[in-house]
Amino acid sequence: MIADSMVSLVKGSSVIRAMFEEGNRLAKIYGRENVYDFSLGNPNVPAPKEVNEAIKEIVDNEESTFVHGYMSNAGYEDVREGIASSINKKYDTHFNASNIIMTVGAAGGLNSILKTLLNPGDEVLCFAPFFSEYRNYVSNFGGKLVVVPANTVDFNPNFEEFEKLINAKTKAVIINNPNNPTGVIYSEATIKKLAEILENKQKELATSIYLISDEPYRELAYDGIEVPYLTKYYKNTIVGYSYSKSLSLPGERIGYLVLPDELDDANDIKTAAAVATRILGFVNAPSLLQRVILKTLDVDISENIAVYDKNRKTLYEALTKYGFDCVKPEGAFYLFVKSPTEDEMEFCNAAKKHNILMVPATSFGCKGYVRIAYCVSYETIVNSLSHFEELAKEFNL
Repeated sequence: MIADSMVSLVKGSSVIRAMFEEGNRLAKIYGRENVYDFSLGNPNVPAPKEVNEAIKEIVDNEESTFVHGYMSNAGYEDVREGIASSINKKYDTHFNASNIIMTVGAAGGLNSILKTLLNPGDEVLCFAPFFSEYRNYVSNFGGKLVVVPANTVDFNPNFEEFEKLINAKTKAVIINNPNNPTGVIYSEATIKKLAEILENKQKELATSIYLISDEPYRELAYDGIEVPYLTKYYKNTIVGYSYSKSLSLPGERIGYLVLPDELDDANDIKTAAAVATRILGFVNAPSLLQRVILKTLDVDISENIAVYDKNRKTLYEALTKYGFDCVKPEGAFYLFVKSPTEDEMEFCNAAKKHNILMVPATSFGCKGYVRIAYCVSYETIVNSLSHFEELAKEFNL
């Protein structure tokens, strides 16, 4: 018999994945080209050619027992030094190899740092809407995810409610910037306000509150908008990064944590996070992919961003024209749409009749909305528009 804790997790298994499987079912009936699957944030653009070239070069020229062997739990030192130097160059920071831990994607990184920080009963705050797996990541280690109610005007942080919810049990805050599922980018002014509140609360409560910035979409920003680098605004910041979106490598599971020297108890946290990576069963981040990342740190992905931007503009302009209510995304590759009915599952089920698959946002902590992932082919976007128009007519928009 499975563990009691897993029973509820199995029942509540990711609605995103459930929609993805529904897409596969419909594709067998109607043909893949006639199903408009916007469920999963699975990049449609291929990985840059430099990635495949790096894999070939490494396999052909580097010592096999080195490339495929164990290394420090934190990762290869030269890879970590290369990443630190790249971050320093881009964001005017001052990291070195000791500040970087290679992780099994952003999910592996978040689980490692939460394992490092949380005692049973500790609270972690996040702003709705949020990536639904945060709840599971926090509960993995006996923590409690406390959700700050959504600001549905522009989906920036609801600071009034946030400030009220911070208490002596608050150990960390998770933010996702650019945000999944809204596509909103938190501005420098927003980050400064967040930092100010946390600084004041740390003093008031005589405790350390860690800000965990989940950043798999950092490079996916449009219209010249910049994504602030949070370690420059709040010293107790930990950054989790993944190459899944920037290099279109979601299945390869490669990323890193940034653990600044300025953190309270920095040395203990760095040591413990490396141990957490091992004892959670990752042992270390994939060795070959670490070597690949070292060779692709400066790859130009502007063409990929342009593809997503074209999809973004086409879909947003069409859906607002048809009468749907949504905030124009500034980053990532998601469109957050208000359901024309109070129950967004009713809206999603109606969309399925038009072979459109969207994700209901109750799982993101924001009932009454749906998420559309537009990291699909432009052809899929264009071909779906007449179906969205019919859906809008069905709801008298």
